[in-house]
Amino acid sequence: MESGRLNYGLHRTTDSAMHEMSLAEGIIQIIEDNARRSDATAVKAVWLEIGRLSSVEPEALRFCFDVVVKDTLADGARLEIIDVPGSAWCMQCSQTVAVEARYDPCPVCGGFQLQVTGGTEMRVKELEIE
Repeated sequence: MESGRLNYGLHRTTDSAMHEMSLAEGIIQIIEDNARRSDATAVKAVWLEIGRLSSVEPEALRFCFDVVVKDTLADGARLEIIDVPGSAWCMQCSQTVAVEARYDPCPVCGGFQLQVTGGTEMRVKELEIE
């Protein structure tokens, strides 16, 4: 089954719970669209990739998912969150490096000229359906 994708240039909002709630609603829409296309009667599990630099709080999203999943094809589905590490290209030392947070210095040379290359995404990777 081809998974739907949510790729956001995410920014932290002042109301974190509302941010994750709207993301959870978008995820449910993707899940239901894909399940219906496959003539599924239920979704048993959802694998969701969340980048460390995505500004998404995984536990808040898990709580919101449990709320919005009620009375949908995914009611009772298991949510598996896959942590995607952050990465960046350092313009000073020309290395691809792991980063834990935006604006961290390069762990190799200490420079701050980093171009983020990974860890900003959030996507539905896989569904287990019936």
